[in-house]
Amino acid sequence: MSQYFDNVDLKSNIEKYKTRIFDKEFCFNTDNGVFSKSKLDFGTRCLLENLPLEEIKGEILEVGCGYGVIPIILTRTVDKIESFDAVDVNKRALHLAEMNKKENFAPKVNFFLSNCYQNINKKYDVIISNPPIRAGKNIVYEIVMNARNYLKEDGKLFIVINKDQGAKSLYKDLEKVYKCELINKKKGFWIIKCILRWQLVQSMLII
Repeated sequence: MSQYFDNVDLKSNIEKYKTRIFDKEFCFNTDNGVFSKSKLDFGTRCLLENLPLEEIKGEILEVGCGYGVIPIILTRTVDKIESFDAVDVNKRALHLAEMNKKENFAPKVNFFLSNCYQNINKKYDVIISNPPIRAGKNIVYEIVMNARNYLKEDGKLFIVINKDQGAKSLYKDLEKVYKCELINKKKGFWIIKCILRWQLVQSMLII
């Protein structure tokens, strides 16, 4: 579980890998003590490839960004993103993220240290997360349930979670506070879209 927390004392051994997605090639620096060191993990790829890109616009936040895969790929792919804040608790991952931001030319991304929403002081059009399941249920629920406090009135939350790691029960809990849509299931990974329930009520009133 060390990759989910501060691990600056772990011996460094920076490596690189290349990956291709959305008809673009990206190169990422990785190191010991970060999640998915050797390749773009399947869950993140599923999330990226199933996002409704036309809805990814405005001010975006990722919670648990690791070494920066999601914000770098999306800002290089989606023109309507105005800014992309990305936070993590792992200082080594954030150092790599800054390296990757420069190497992949992603100037719209702003990486900074935050334990979940601790250092977040604004609201966003979209929040995205591949929550760190192995960091524990409390952390996962902190990310997905408290997202509603950091979304704009018409904001949306997109997450990916594995069925074997509690996707079904989490989905039921999400439905208590959000209007949820299961965008896709792929090899056990659930890609979920959530909007605030008041949006659903408002749309019904308009009709």
